[in-house]
Amino acid sequence: MSTFHSINLHITFATKHRTPWIKREWIGRLHEYLGGIVRQLDAKPLKIGGVEDHVHLLIGMKPIHPLSDFMRELKRSSSKWVHETILHAPFQWQEGYAAFSVSPPSCSVVARYIANQREHHRKRSFREELISMLDEAGVQYDPQYLE
Repeated sequence: MSTFHSINLHITFATKHRTPWIKREWIGRLHEYLGGIVRQLDAKPLKIGGVEDHVHLLIGMKPIHPLSDFMRELKRSSSKWVHETILHAPFQWQEGYAAFSVSPPSCSVVARYIANQREHHRKRSFREELISMLDEAGVQYDPQYLE
C-alpha cells in the first residue's frame, strides 16, 4: 500500500510582547514572504493573514518534517527578512506558537476566518482569540504562558 496523508494546520504566532510592529504598508509583503518560506519547506500555503501583532497560516503539510523544525525555520527566516528588508530596528517573534489540525471540510471556514482578521480584531484581542481557539480545540494551558 502507498502512503496517504491529509495534514492541514492552522498556525498562529505573535510578535514579541505583541508589539504592533507589522505595518499595513508591508503586511502583504510579509504574508507573501511567509508563503514562500512555507513552499521552500515543502508545504502548501492555503491562506496567510493577520494584523499588526500576529499572523495566522493555514497550511497543508507533508509528514516529512517535525512541526517544531518547520516553525523554527519559518520564524527565523521571516524575522531575518523583516530585519533586512523592512525594519532596520528591533523586530522579534514571540517564543512558541499555537497549531491546530483542520479537517479538509473545515479548511474553507478557517481560510475565511484568516482573511477576516482585521474585522475580528475590532472586537477582541489576540489573547482573547487565542484563548477561544485553545478552548475550542480542548487544549489545556496555563494562562501565565499566554502573555
